[in-house]
Amino acid sequence: MKLKKFLATALAVVATFATFGFASCKTPDDTLVVKAIEVKLTDEEYAFVTDKENTQLIEDFNAFLAEIRNNGDFAKYVAKYFEGTGTKNGYDVTTTDVVNTADKFVVVTNCPFEPFEYIGDDGKIYGLDIEIAAAYAQKKNLTLVIKNIGFDDIFTQVDAGYADIGMAGITVSPDREDLYGFTSKYYTASQKLIVSADNTDFDNCTTLEEVEAKIASLTGKKFGYQTGTTGSMYVNGDADWGYDGFANLEGKGYPTAQDAVNDLINGNIYAVVVDEAPANAIVKAVNGK
Repeated sequence: MKLKKFLATALAVVATFATFGFASCKTPDDTLVVKAIEVKLTDEEYAFVTDKENTQLIEDFNAFLAEIRNNGDFAKYVAKYFEGTGTKNGYDVTTTDVVNTADKFVVVTNCPFEPFEYIGDDGKIYGLDIEIAAAYAQKKNLTLVIKNIGFDDIFTQVDAGYADIGMAGITVSPDREDLYGFTSKYYTASQKLIVSADNTDFDNCTTLEEVEAKIASLTGKKFGYQTGTTGSMYVNGDADWGYDGFANLEGKGYPTAQDAVNDLINGNIYAVVVDEAPANAIVKAVNGK
């Protein structure tokens, strides 16, 4: 789910760490519950979203992103959440309405979307996006305020000025750019399929064309996704995003990707389409390895 302006070094760092170790669909393991199909369905980029008229914030934040790329801090944040090195820092999530005043940096996000944002066992919020937000607030001597809301509500809040910025693995697209402002791109992403561990339908698929041919051949199957995200557009089709969709499938939206995977585990849907990094994190967590 989101994305804008290039941080070439940062993207290279992310690409290095973006692959988690989970079971291949070609080596079944009876102890596994779900698996991710190792073929990327899309190519997209993430950025942070704000009010289109808030050009000063966009300029300041882009300069900050360039700074942390150059001084190595961005690579350290990536290593924490994609490689598991370094100490992760958690932050409080506000549970009350907050007036967005000049002394605050109000961030709206949508959890869980690990490793970009998620709630830890201590009730605090963690993730790559969150550490970037906290570092920016500290640099600008602002009080960090984080609100965990619905994904679609992120755009409403930043557009209305209730929040300064939305950080939730947001894919940049031309239609979104017409309505909202975006920072520089900071992460290259893709969509992947999660299926039950005993699903062998994609075992011989090694290319996007083969995976999509298999998807197109299915009948009576339900595909889940987080509502409002690229997964929804991939399954149902969206001309503005360049996705034809699959008329043979029944799409089903969920508040979060984790909710969709839970329904997959319960046997109510056939597969889930979700961003690669969260897919890896979910598969690892569900399988306990």
